[in-house]
Amino acid sequence: MKIFRQIHVVYRKELIDILRDRRALVSMIVVPLVVIPLLMFGIGTLSIVVMEQARQEQHRVMVLGGDDSPGILEKLGALDGILVVSDGEDYVERILRRDVRAAVRIPEGFESAVEEELPVEEVTLYIFEGDVKSNLAAGVVRSFFRELRDDVVARRLSDRDLSTDLLDPFAIGVSNVAPPEKVTGTTLGGVIPYIIILLCVTGAMYPAMDLTAGEKERGTMETILSSPVSRLALVLGKYLVVLTASLATSLLAIGSLGAALVFGFSLLDGGTEAGRPLLALDPLALVAVFFLLLPVACLFSAALLALSLFARSFKEAQTYVSPLLLLAILPAIAATLPGIELTPTLVWAPVLNIALVSKEMMIGTYDWGAIGLVFGTTSVYAALALAIAVRLFYREAVLFRS
Repeated sequence: MKIFRQIHVVYRKELIDILRDRRALVSMIVVPLVVIPLLMFGIGTLSIVVMEQARQEQHRVMVLGGDDSPGILEKLGALDGILVVSDGEDYVERILRRDVRAAVRIPEGFESAVEEELPVEEVTLYIFEGDVKSNLAAGVVRSFFRELRDDVVARRLSDRDLSTDLLDPFAIGVSNVAPPEKVTGTTLGGVIPYIIILLCVTGAMYPAMDLTAGEKERGTMETILSSPVSRLALVLGKYLVVLTASLATSLLAIGSLGAALVFGFSLLDGGTEAGRPLLALDPLALVAVFFLLLPVACLFSAALLALSLFARSFKEAQTYVSPLLLLAILPAIAATLPGIELTPTLVWAPVLNIALVSKEMMIGTYDWGAIGLVFGTTSVYAALALAIAVRLFYREAVLFRS
């Protein structure tokens, strides 16, 4: 049919122009294929390096009291990673200033009371909650006093010819019944859909702005409209180019994320732990997530096209589409929160419903009723957005805003 030939001509022409644009190639190919894996490895490597450096540091810990417990003070001073500093009443301010990382208050007569089996007051640790180094320093001191307590209990039981098994009459074991695919899906189930949705939107942003506001700014919109191509074929051809860019970015993101995660975890102890793989991605889940994101790509491609059409320039279009990016990010972030699950109400929430269903599929749970309903509702939203975009292309007041 004539309309389909026209759509094909517009689509091919606009796609060739987009592929010649370096900025479009960067957003479509370089970002998902190179930047995202580098960011993941960079942030992960930096976190490991920073934590390792923090563990190797000598953390300053203030001891409050303890003058009558020289044995305890000597043992505290010999702890690895701990540097005991002198007593001071300004310990709270010094912890907040990070001059010292933690403080420990030893009760009066602590050492003698322990030896004579008398009641002992509480040993109190003062920390900066939320500060990593403060918690590391406090952890070393806490472990010391726990080991001291266990040794005292064992010695007292031994003096009474009693076994330490009295305090530990049975063992409690934990056995993981979930296969590696479900463990990985639970860990990454919220993150991967979030990244893919974000790239799905960002991949479509530049083409949508360039094919509408960019045409106006270059003065070529009038030329295109005067060609023997119907308005419907024109808008659908442009829409398909934006959709292609969005889907290509998403597909590259899925591939690069999967490859980066598999490669990254393979570097950790050969990718196994106790004979089990550290990471096991289910390829079917990744494919299912991609197809579930099809209506999301359709929705945002149409919405971005409609918003960009209102703008008189490329810069103005960036202002219009920025809120849409936030609308895409916030629901995707909400889906990563613990305890957020798909409910009959959230089925109708755009983006959030897709992210929640994708998270379930990453775990290996396929509720086909919920999947079909979410796919259908998102497709309806996408169709409405496309209808609005088509309608706007028929309005001269929108096309020739000055």
